[in-house]
Amino acid sequence: MQQRQSGFTLVELMIVVAIIGILSAIAVPSYNSYVMRARLVEAHGVLASTQNKLEQYWTNNHKYEGFDAEGAGLMPEPGLNFDYSLDDATVSAYTLTATGKNAAAGFVYTIDQSGQRATTGVPDGWLDNDSCWVDRKEGTCSQ
Repeated sequence: MQQRQSGFTLVELMIVVAIIGILSAIAVPSYNSYVMRARLVEAHGVLASTQNKLEQYWTNNHKYEGFDAEGAGLMPEPGLNFDYSLDDATVSAYTLTATGKNAAAGFVYTIDQSGQRATTGVPDGWLDNDSCWVDRKEGTCSQ
């Protein structure tokens, strides 16, 4: 009497490994894209919030100068992935900038007193857009 052996053949195991490899090749780039977009949201939120504070400051003082004065506590603190600065603040104009660092290095986002958003710097392989904040490699705008 012959005993029947149970188990998987080498071919069956190789097919499973190939399927896992194909699924990984599709899933990993999508996951990395989502992670990067989550990092970029930090800058988008802080710039929008700080713009609101700037407009409140202008309503009270009729100028943007002095908003970033030391000790005023109005400028955002450096974040995990971005540093923030207020450039060219005058009586009637300003440019607020978020400069990427760490995992977001290479990204530079700006917003001015008219609400004009721009991406003035992106890492290699990304397309920039001077009319919005880019959050995808192909240069599409964040919502």
